[in-house]
Amino acid sequence: MKAIAICGSQRENGNTEFFLKTMLEGLSEQGIETEFISLQDKTIMPCKGCYGCLEKKQCVIDDDFEEIFAKMMTADGIIVGSPVYVARASSLLSALLERATFSGRASGRMLSGKVGAPVTVARRTGQAFASAELLLWYFINDITIPGSMYWNIGVAGAKGAKDAANDLEGIEIMKYSAVNMAHVMKALQAYRQTKPEKPVDRNTLFFDPEAQK
Repeated sequence: MKAIAICGSQRENGNTEFFLKTMLEGLSEQGIETEFISLQDKTIMPCKGCYGCLEKKQCVIDDDFEEIFAKMMTADGIIVGSPVYVARASSLLSALLERATFSGRASGRMLSGKVGAPVTVARRTGQAFASAELLLWYFINDITIPGSMYWNIGVAGAKGAKDAANDLEGIEIMKYSAVNMAHVMKALQAYRQTKPEKPVDRNTLFFDPEAQK
C-alpha cells in the first residue's frame, strides 16, 4: 500500500511541508510506502469548464495536472495539505482538487475507496475553515476520512517563520492521525481481499436505484 502527501504551499521546507512529512513518517512506521509531492514548481491552471475531459477522457489543459493526478489514482491514501490564505486552502491546491474531481468524474477515473485526511497550517486562525473546505472535497470524492483526537491543524508561521517544529501538540496530532489512517487503509485492504467490491455505475446511480441491486 502507498500513501502520498500533496503540499499546496509555494514555500520550500515550509511549515505545511513539515507537518505533511510528519504524517508520512508516521505512516511509514506502520509499513505504508509514502511519497511527498510538492506543488511548488508545478503549473496547475484553474479548471476552464470546457468539458473537454468528457470527450478526451482526461483533462485537456496542458500543464502538470495529469502527472499528479496519475499518482493520486494509484495511491491508496491521499493527504492534502495547505497553508491558510484568507481562511481558505491555497489557490494552487484548490485548482488541483477541483480538476481532480471534475475531470476524474468525466473520464471515469474515480478516487472512490481511498483513505485520506487534510492538513492546514496558519500562524493564528482560519485552519478550521480551510479544513472544512478540504473535508468537503474528500467527502464528494468518496474518500474515507479516519477520525483523530483533534483536527489536523498546525500553528506556525508568524511573520513568515518556519517554526512548525515548535508546535508540539500539532506534531502529536499528525502522528496520531497517521496511525489511524494506516489502520483504516489496512482494514479496507483486508476487507477487499475477502469480499470484492461491486463497481458503482454513477451514470445510473441517481436515476435508476434498481440498477444497483
